[in-house]
Amino acid sequence: MRSAVFVSLVMASMAAAQRSMTVHNACPFTIWPALFTSAGGVPSQPTGWEAPSLSSVTFSVPEDWNGRIWGRRDCDFSTNAGAKSCLDGGCSGGLLCDVTNETAAPPFTLTEFTLDAGGSDFVDVSLVNGFNLPVRIDNTAGCGTPSCTVDLNANCPAAQKGPLDSTGAAVGCKSACLIDQQAGNGENSPNCCTGTHDTPATCPPTGVTNFAYFKGNCPNAIAYPYDEGSTTLWECSSSSKAAYTVTFCP
Repeated sequence: MRSAVFVSLVMASMAAAQRSMTVHNACPFTIWPALFTSAGGVPSQPTGWEAPSLSSVTFSVPEDWNGRIWGRRDCDFSTNAGAKSCLDGGCSGGLLCDVTNETAAPPFTLTEFTLDAGGSDFVDVSLVNGFNLPVRIDNTAGCGTPSCTVDLNANCPAAQKGPLDSTGAAVGCKSACLIDQQAGNGENSPNCCTGTHDTPATCPPTGVTNFAYFKGNCPNAIAYPYDEGSTTLWECSSSSKAAYTVTFCP
């Protein structure tokens, strides 16, 4: 009898140690959300799924979950080409992203979660890997709302615009760092904050090409690697047990 009670208490404790996460696609087209776990246990949701327009999924993540959620565009998994299955945001593994490889094909708008780290949740929207979809992260605790709700694709600076879909429309806006990497200049770049530019002092935002375009349109998102000192990295008390909603095309 005592054993049954103990098991019941353990199960109740495990249930209490979960958070609710909702991913909503408010875009007028299908996207393919992706999920990667860096630490803290495995969410109840698969690592990738198809999300038709206006659809939502709600799932649980561990109390101490550390992970990322992003959207993929224009995907075709019929040949399972891995990261190349999508025009942007594609990941190793095809529809279901590889659980050991967090690499995805930029550009893509990234949401990041570090839950219950020293008593706080840290949540942000990052444009470090470029942009492909507007996104907002809401919560049930009245904490800040990181976001990039402007569609940056259409007016993206010409050198950073793309990829393009079958109609010629831009479905992504590349980071200046990606442009340098594609040119073979990523190892010592003021746009990537690498090499001799690997500190906040040697990699100021003024040295990042078109920083103002990304930050000016999306002030509540991280626009380059050393942008985390601003209010773009949102903190929320873990004791509030906040549930989070990621909305694409809010």
